[in-house]
Amino acid sequence: MLAAYQVDGLVLDGTQAGPSDAVRALQTDLRALGYLGRGIDGAFGPGSLRAVRALRYDLINNHGLSRSDDGPAPVAIADYNKGRITDIAAGFDQSLAACLADLISDSKVPKLPRSFDPLADNRAALAAVSSMTDATAPFPFILAMAVQESDSCHYCIPHGNDGDDFVSIGLDRNDKANPDRITSRGYGLGQYTIFHHPPRMEEIARFIVDPVGNVATAFAELRSKFDRDVVGPDSEADDRAAEHPVLALRLCRYPVSDKRRMADCQSCAANVPTVTIRRGTPLFQGSSKSCQPDNLYPSADYGAVPDRSAFLCDWPYAARRYNGSGLDSFHYQIRILLNLVRQRAASGDAK
Repeated sequence: MLAAYQVDGLVLDGTQAGPSDAVRALQTDLRALGYLGRGIDGAFGPGSLRAVRALRYDLINNHGLSRSDDGPAPVAIADYNKGRITDIAAGFDQSLAACLADLISDSKVPKLPRSFDPLADNRAALAAVSSMTDATAPFPFILAMAVQESDSCHYCIPHGNDGDDFVSIGLDRNDKANPDRITSRGYGLGQYTIFHHPPRMEEIARFIVDPVGNVATAFAELRSKFDRDVVGPDSEADDRAAEHPVLALRLCRYPVSDKRRMADCQSCAANVPTVTIRRGTPLFQGSSKSCQPDNLYPSADYGAVPDRSAFLCDWPYAARRYNGSGLDSFHYQIRILLNLVRQRAASGDAK
């Protein structure tokens, strides 16, 4: 049976007016394959076009390898090209429709999970995660990161004309030479990231379907950044090096015997001095770079930000390194610190 977008002569390039069943079917399959960030509304807009270009890029270039050390993909997307796609710029045509239909119909190609009841499943995910007792990293930071990563939603919630109920996904495009290339994907509540595509079936079971497994991987990743990328041995956080150059790595202000150890971060965030950050504010003292808006963060103005340098631990720096090392990582760090304060206010503990 042909997909609704397999129609003789159908070409989609963003100039079509109004939603259609063909576009909705296309968006559903692009979501299932991890090329569309979100949105199943039947309107072929910029997001759909970008997803189409990313799929075309992969059909030419993705041979199943990883950009990192997380192993190969289960299949090579390029194997499904069969000589039909030769360039990226052509948009959605029937050659691409045939490739997409082949990918969707092949059981060896993993598909992203979706929920029959996203609201209930998201509530269950948060409840399950909240019951975790993992002491690898501070749980309040993990929750603050989940707000930033996925708005605390393991699954997208349909609204209006948008029927998207797939697992949340974040798409990174960090290859300046190839802007259509999706370089990594983060999944679910904690947006745990992998660098090959598509994911393996065991990865879908372990941390894409399972929110507890998803957040457990985030705990491990955040702890790895703390242990290895704040003061070494793999790399250093330049903001931390500028602000506390002689201090050893600090796990928590509280001793092991104190129940607040790695658990009372919201109070710490609420009680340190705050700073105002505006467009042009240096990223740290002595930095030649400053806070600036970009495509991901259109504003560079933040008020009442807990001062990371006043924390008596190094988790604010580890949270930034969780997101990388460039300008976006500083925006990310700022928002995590603000989320900590908002968590405390939301819990009714604000004084």
